[in-house]
Amino acid sequence: MLSLLHIENIAVIERSDISFDRGFNVLTGETGAGKSIVIDAISAVLGERAYRDMIRTGTEKASVRAVFTDVPEYPWFSENGVEYDPETIIQREIHLDGKNICRVNGTLVTVSILRKLGIQLINIHGQHDSASLFDENNHLAFLDDFAENGHLRRNYEEKYLEVADLRRQIDSMTMDESEKLRRMEMLKYQIAEIEKAQLEAGEDETLEERRKLLQNAEKLSDAIHTAVECLYGGDDTDGAASLLSQAERELSRLTRITDSYDALRERITDLAYQVQDAAEELRAARDDLCYSTGELDQIESRLDIIHRLRKKYGTTCADILTYLENAKQELDEIEFADDHLERLKAKLNKAEKSAWDAAYLLRDNRIAAAEVLSKRILSELAQLDMPRVQFSCEFTELELTANGADAVAFYMSANAGEALKPMSKVASGGELARIMLAMKNVLAEQDQVPTLIFDEVDTGVSGRAAQKVAEKLRSVARNKQVLCVTHLPQIAAMGDTHMLIAKSERDGRTYTTVTPLDRDGRIREVARIIGGANITETTLKSAEEMLSH
Repeated sequence: MLSLLHIENIAVIERSDISFDRGFNVLTGETGAGKSIVIDAISAVLGERAYRDMIRTGTEKASVRAVFTDVPEYPWFSENGVEYDPETIIQREIHLDGKNICRVNGTLVTVSILRKLGIQLINIHGQHDSASLFDENNHLAFLDDFAENGHLRRNYEEKYLEVADLRRQIDSMTMDESEKLRRMEMLKYQIAEIEKAQLEAGEDETLEERRKLLQNAEKLSDAIHTAVECLYGGDDTDGAASLLSQAERELSRLTRITDSYDALRERITDLAYQVQDAAEELRAARDDLCYSTGELDQIESRLDIIHRLRKKYGTTCADILTYLENAKQELDEIEFADDHLERLKAKLNKAEKSAWDAAYLLRDNRIAAAEVLSKRILSELAQLDMPRVQFSCEFTELELTANGADAVAFYMSANAGEALKPMSKVASGGELARIMLAMKNVLAEQDQVPTLIFDEVDTGVSGRAAQKVAEKLRSVARNKQVLCVTHLPQIAAMGDTHMLIAKSERDGRTYTTVTPLDRDGRIREVARIIGGANITETTLKSAEEMLSH
């Protein structure tokens, strides 16, 4: 659960430490006091999108730190190299230059990785959630989550992907006869042109290297000749080999007097041998430069053929040969397309049957889950003082799609005697809040998220309905930690912990503070919610009575 939230420089909150408890935590305050800022700070530390506009004017960065206790050892920790601790600390800094720094138990993580942990720790339900719940495009996913259809969905999706792949292959092979003939003629021409050249892999590189050598043969020959003379000597000069031999002979005479120069003499002898070997290698290289007068012309002619093929089929001989193999394969497939097409169609029929079997299995499970879901939601709505509401999951059978062979839409009737219609068309503002709370409560039972946040989901609710909503929230808080931003005294009075969010001005700046309330403070705050700024003995008595129940 979320036990501590530390906020610095987010909007009008300069610095605040908020301690939350188990059970039902309520946050109240006048409109504009900054209640939404606290929720925004929690969203940010969970890895949701954060904006530079959140940073308090005059500061360079904003930061949020959250302490969670009794955190399960989610696989997320080992998968992301973060040390597990049942008391997990998450920190996030938001800088004016757009940089975000996120840490979990001291380890740096990216925002996207942090978000994957955040959704396992807290679910935030706000007024905008009604748009998601009432959008029919989401209803099938909600039903599958409730039905825990993950394994059936994966089984179906695997079979559907095979169907889709086979359909793509069949479509790619389906062409009219004139198009088929044109393509075959083109492929035959290309194959003949490449085969006529009789290319070899790497031939272009070998020829280009030989051409470069021949183009510079005279320069190479002269340089080698000069190098050989330097080593062996010429008509008028001694070469290095001769001079080294002379040096070796002179040092040999010294051995009759002393052996101090013997090692040096051996080194010079080795050098003489190495010079002689190098000279022989140079002579052999010079001999290899011999070539016929027409060889360079032949190489140029061959490279010209290769160049023309390169412009059409690839940058190297290896690429051109690969193109040749692909062209032969495509030609073969077209020539024998009818046989191949029949085989693909047979495979498609088998794959479609398998996919339909999986789709029917998924549909049966969805229909069974829809009945349970409808009963659970109706039960929740009855507890929220909407006993006459009708609710139904309406199915439409489809062809095979990525999500199965069904479309699902949630229909309801808010009043007795009215026909079932799409939810978004039949509910008033106050009804929407209760319907959303009922659905969220039922759907949330399938997940293990320990903390739920309800951000002003009581909009449009009053009187008896407000009392029912308060009781429902408190009931949810018996099994999960609940944080609720509210304007209703009935909900505020139900809280186990009560935070007051208040705004004030100091030295021309606006400051928001978050203060935990004792019983007297709660009485005054509930009285304010009941009667406004003019707190009277009557409103104080009413508040005390509400808190006593």
